[in-house]
Amino acid sequence: MRIEGEKRYALLLAARDSDYVKKVYGGYFNVFVAAFGEEGERWDLFRVVDGEFPSMNELHNYDGFVVSGSPYDAYGEDSWILELRFLLQTLVAMQKKVLCRAFSGKVIKAYSGWDIGKVKIVKDFSPRTFLDGLDEFPPALSIIECHQDEVWEVPLGAEVNAFSDKTSVEMVAIGDNILEIQWHPEYTKDILNNLIDRLLTNNAIEKGSAEEARLKLQVAEPDRKCWERICRAFLKGKWNQ
Repeated sequence: MRIEGEKRYALLLAARDSDYVKKVYGGYFNVFVAAFGEEGERWDLFRVVDGEFPSMNELHNYDGFVVSGSPYDAYGEDSWILELRFLLQTLVAMQKKVLCRAFSGKVIKAYSGWDIGKVKIVKDFSPRTFLDGLDEFPPALSIIECHQDEVWEVPLGAEVNAFSDKTSVEMVAIGDNILEIQWHPEYTKDILNNLIDRLLTNNAIEKGSAEEARLKLQVAEPDRKCWERICRAFLKGKWNQ
């Protein structure tokens, strides 16, 4: 049951908690709520990677949805991925706010390989109601990235709002209710360093790539707070200082 006046959001978790994140943060749910949540809101967790989805009859009770990143391919054919795609299509039809990794257009394995570490992203926003006041930010901001897929073609009617040297589509807006991002505003440097360790252990990345990513993290702090504010402004349809 929804309390009158209460804002309610759902995290659709498409990755399993790492041992490190569970030990230090109590799970990814806490990481996301710390980044995007505000006092007085209700946040619910659905582990979609394990087949746990919100009831279709409950979707109207939510003001917005956040879909986490995932080690699985966005274009995979696993049953939970197909169910997640259907859910996202339903949310789009309902004009619900959805902050997610790329799920529309054409997504492929990046020809240039992993994009991991602290990356400088150039924002290119057209005027949008949820981004009023963004002019106070510089034209380029750094953020933590960790992805192997890339958007090759954006869907009809979408606007590319940010890009980087390695990834031409970093952020895509579809109307005012869908925001697709390639980066991780919720990631802290310690979370990424632990992830790099795990990728190395699993031979998913080369040692040189790991060292390069760690070096970027040492130079300066990512502009996490700026990107968190952008995401909160999108989800809540307002600009919060």
